[in-house]
Amino acid sequence: MKFICKGNVLADAVLKTSKACPARTTAPILECIRIRADMNGVELLATDGELSIRKKVKAEIFEEGEICVPGKLFSDFASKLPDVDVTLAASGTGMKILYGDSVFDLQTLPAEEFPKIDFEIGENYFVMKRSALKKVIGETVFCCATDDSRPILKGCLFEFKEKLEVTALDGYRLALSSADLISAKAEKSIICPAGTLGEISRMLPDDGEEITVYTQGGMLLAGTEDMTIVSRLYQGEFIRKENILSSEYKTMVTFRRAEMISSVERASILVKSDRNNLITLEIGKNLIKIGASSDIGRADEAVAAQTEGKELVISMNAKFLLDALRALGEEEAVLSFNGPISPFILQNAQKKDSLYLILPVRNMQ
Repeated sequence: MKFICKGNVLADAVLKTSKACPARTTAPILECIRIRADMNGVELLATDGELSIRKKVKAEIFEEGEICVPGKLFSDFASKLPDVDVTLAASGTGMKILYGDSVFDLQTLPAEEFPKIDFEIGENYFVMKRSALKKVIGETVFCCATDDSRPILKGCLFEFKEKLEVTALDGYRLALSSADLISAKAEKSIICPAGTLGEISRMLPDDGEEITVYTQGGMLLAGTEDMTIVSRLYQGEFIRKENILSSEYKTMVTFRRAEMISSVERASILVKSDRNNLITLEIGKNLIKIGASSDIGRADEAVAAQTEGKELVISMNAKFLLDALRALGEEEAVLSFNGPISPFILQNAQKKDSLYLILPVRNMQ
């Protein structure tokens, strides 16, 4: 195998592909990126058994072939390459990378050992704007669980109704976002790993073009002109959001989102080392008081608001509140409460296509 391509082009492809290389594995071949060169160009492929990423690169091909190189090492090296023509030449168990008057030798593994990845996925599909898919991912994926105690919560539930509804929760908070579908021949619902959704979002340009996402046999495929992502889907029963969300709230308070973010950020400085990152909101008639205290001090902030219903005092994790506030997009937002120990929700004041539910924390002080 031998080809020439631009250093920055190679570096970008290696960086994106290496995201599918596992952090820890007992199979050395899974730590590798497979490089294949033929007359159509160069293809890089990596997989961790759940997520697979394929990236195509334009190059001048001198000799066809394929080889596997250590993904993390190759990524670290490629990121330092200058923006010059780079020659990759492989033979036997090694590969030479030549750039300018320099050369880098890398040990390789045979491509025959690399797992076979099925890219023939197309039984079911849904079509939507790229920007809309990025929106629902960005508004939900941060609420997925990160531990393995309930693996299914490490993914987002996609439900195909009149719109696409995406739900994520981790046991302490819930995110719900919806967006228009252009067309669909889809399953009733799928559960996609959060890591896969993050890579899909990074792959997509934020433009008005459409994307078609395919599913089949517990697998998902999404791609652009030069990059394809394949992932396993989670199987099992997802928690029903209808059993968590209330239809009525006793207190609703409207405020300017930017002012609330700034106040909560300042107050939470004192409690960042606390396990619950605890702050308290005191909801008054025309004011939200935000308080935080620790061994090193106390913060008292105030944000103007319009309140409907009962006044109350409620405590919560500041990070959960900030994550939700930052994910919303309007100037004004609304908090809705049913009491100091009941879950509360946060939404935009006007467009209700996203929602965040957060469990309060009992303040024992």
